[in-house]
Amino acid sequence: MLYDLIIRDALVIDGSDTPGFHADVAIHDGRIQRIGSLDDASAAEEINAAGRVLAPGFIDVHTHDDTVVIRQPDMLAKISQGVTTVIVGNCGISASPVSLKGAPPDPMNLLGAQQHFVYPRFRDYRNAVDEARPAVNVAALVGHTALRNNHMDDLFRSASPDEIAAMREQLRDSLEEGALGLSTGLAYASAFSAETTEVAQLAEELGAFGAVYTTHLRSEFEPVLEAMDEAFSIGRHARAPVIISHLKCAGAGNWGRSPQLLASLEKAAQSHPVGCDCYPYAASSSTLDLKQVTDAFRITITWSTPHPEQSGRDLQEIAADWQLPLIDAARQLQPAGAVYYGMDEQDVERILSHPLSMIGSDGLPEDPFPHPRLWGAFPRVLGHFSRDKGLFPLHRAVHKMTGLSAARFGLHERGLIREGFHADLVLFDAERVIDIADFKQPKRAAAGIDAVWVNGHLSYADGQARGERQGRFLPRSGSLREGFR
Repeated sequence: MLYDLIIRDALVIDGSDTPGFHADVAIHDGRIQRIGSLDDASAAEEINAAGRVLAPGFIDVHTHDDTVVIRQPDMLAKISQGVTTVIVGNCGISASPVSLKGAPPDPMNLLGAQQHFVYPRFRDYRNAVDEARPAVNVAALVGHTALRNNHMDDLFRSASPDEIAAMREQLRDSLEEGALGLSTGLAYASAFSAETTEVAQLAEELGAFGAVYTTHLRSEFEPVLEAMDEAFSIGRHARAPVIISHLKCAGAGNWGRSPQLLASLEKAAQSHPVGCDCYPYAASSSTLDLKQVTDAFRITITWSTPHPEQSGRDLQEIAADWQLPLIDAARQLQPAGAVYYGMDEQDVERILSHPLSMIGSDGLPEDPFPHPRLWGAFPRVLGHFSRDKGLFPLHRAVHKMTGLSAARFGLHERGLIREGFHADLVLFDAERVIDIADFKQPKRAAAGIDAVWVNGHLSYADGQARGERQGRFLPRSGSLREGFR
């Protein structure tokens, strides 16, 4: 037969955590049809990979791209990294199901302004994604804070039994429509008052669907181990897999504790399916939290509603200019966003290299001056950490952003280069791939990503978006517990 595309002489790193092998790969009707020596085959288009790496398209398991995939569907920040699928709805905040009564509460404002929340039912969001046809595939979690916003008049208390029942019904409807699971952001004020029992009762809906529980822990600072125990207890109660979002040791007083956190994760994994995601930087980014304002490490302002001119400046500089203490300057900037240089590089490396961790960018596309992880997270893992530092072999780096991620989140027939699987693929130069975005110039595309195919169609090449956008909504496929075996 005549294939649509044959990629010849590629070093195929197939996403399974095994070393690469040289092969040709044939694609037809959006799927991988044959892998091997294809001297006898021909195609409408052929590409000579010349030994470059062909890998599954990267899956960004931790994003806040919920509304951007619809409003700015070119998704250049992601497709230029080789990302072909994004998982939205993390940290308790999702674009759906949402019915706002006014401005979105913090941190839902990370996803956009009030006019961007127009999806009262999960199916409304799913339909909008398919209509927008973004450049990347989209799978979605339902946010706990979003549910609280829909059914509570006061987010600074725990929910009543009637409110919990209403939230459960909305979560159940969303799971029936293909949501991956439930996410929480218990560290944020809008969810911090939720008692463990509130979350556990909501999470009871997950078991029947084989869905997942992901969580931005109640604390990533000194009580982080207690917060992890809370997450594991919720997962066990709900009979649902647990994924800890952006696992870290936050705050200078917490540096060096990563072995304790990883030991806790390993212990929990002995009797229950658990894992984590992480991003490859020693700085975090979120809304400007007065509880995190300190002079122990640098803080950069990424946006400010009353003072947009301060975007990209350090809080210390702003406070000095205004002749104010740090905390008072932070109050005057509110609402605002910030990058916190509050982690230790060794902790980041330990968590990044652990077998239970996946890669997620946690990028914030609404920030005028974003953390560079939005544009650079995946090439940074491949280039800086795998090739240059030798933290782990290249095939393991690829596994952490493809096969492992697809299995954990139930993305059927994706994440691996297998015959019959969807042709989400990235071709990159292992010697050149590297993140270019940094904290001074964060909006720069990576080097060494030569071509990206989404559902079998060329979507990025030579530094530019190509062809018609080919992304689609990806519903949950079967039980997500299977990805943890």
